[in-house]
Amino acid sequence: MAYTKNFADVIRARMAADPEFAAAIEVESLNAEIAMMVYDARTRARLTQRQLADRIGTQQSVISRIEDADYDGHSLALLNRIAKALGKTVRIEFQETANKTRAKKTIRSKKPAKS
Repeated sequence: MAYTKNFADVIRARMAADPEFAAAIEVESLNAEIAMMVYDARTRARLTQRQLADRIGTQQSVISRIEDADYDGHSLALLNRIAKALGKTVRIEFQETANKTRAKKTIRSKKPAKS
């Protein structure tokens, strides 16, 4: 790997070379995204962790764990309870992976041109 000072380039190169590393990054990114979404929604609603916990019938420590980027035990049922208490809904979607998208583009680009 060529020397670079750009951290993002280093990570991208490592992810391209190591599928297990890429999968771990993807999981950690999702955990961090969920944590930020819960935190942002709660603070926009001007609620403390304890107030949100009271609304959904749990303890403040549970909300604290959910808002921790390192937490990986997110339950859809609990996320739905949090969303409802904040006047929101949870939406889940399946997206194509980057590798599958690239593969489709590659296949399309190799089709012979019509004459």
